[in-house]
Amino acid sequence: MNTTDPRLNAFGRLLNIMDELREKCPWDQKQSFESLRHLTIEETYELSDAILKNDLNELKKELGDLMLHLVFYSKIASEINAFDVSDVLNGICEKLISRHPHIYGQVEVNSAEDVKKNWEQLKLKEGNKSVLSGVPASLPALVKASRMQDKAAQVGFDWPNIEPVWDKIEEEMQEFKEAKEANKEAEFGDILFSLVNYARWNNINPDDALERTNIKFKKRFEAIEAEAKAQGKSIQELSLAEMDEIWDKAKEKI
Repeated sequence: MNTTDPRLNAFGRLLNIMDELREKCPWDQKQSFESLRHLTIEETYELSDAILKNDLNELKKELGDLMLHLVFYSKIASEINAFDVSDVLNGICEKLISRHPHIYGQVEVNSAEDVKKNWEQLKLKEGNKSVLSGVPASLPALVKASRMQDKAAQVGFDWPNIEPVWDKIEEEMQEFKEAKEANKEAEFGDILFSLVNYARWNNINPDDALERTNIKFKKRFEAIEAEAKAQGKSIQELSLAEMDEIWDKAKEKI
């Protein structure tokens, strides 16, 4: 491929390399949809890490890795005459045109929320049996809860304002306190689900928020380990008071 558009040239180069690898490389020849699946999931999480770290150079690399996987799947499919990369790209192009009637049709919208509502309505017209059918069953639970609530809200199943959303959290917490041991898990799940909803009302992605807290905790805990090592001790030799003191110092820096 040789065009004046460097994007098309770069994509064509990747397609040509993929063709060569499937023809000549023993490892690449051996791969299948199933063997690539877990690797793709891993690459997606690595992309997520780069985004949370705001590491643009790493983001570029991870996007390349993920792009390779998408081309790889398309190449394998073409070998069994199922579809090829052109079908994949044309398919998403047609979907984007269909789902954006305010751009490619006569529909008028006034906000991003209008666009999201139209999107869900169009999906139902296209044959989706449920508003929630587009939420993958294998999504992590926190992400799945957020996506289900967001989709339900797009068709009007939502609180009228934020006040009763917090009231619901307090109600669920009280039910958890009063629950018998056998019901504790279910009631705790209700608390988490309500907190996810409150995050949505505050335009907070709960999975991002929790992951940033995970990262913060990891750095502060590693500071305790580093200080213990500097004192010639193992972390188990530090008292809780000593660990708390180091934690507070790390909290000021991190």
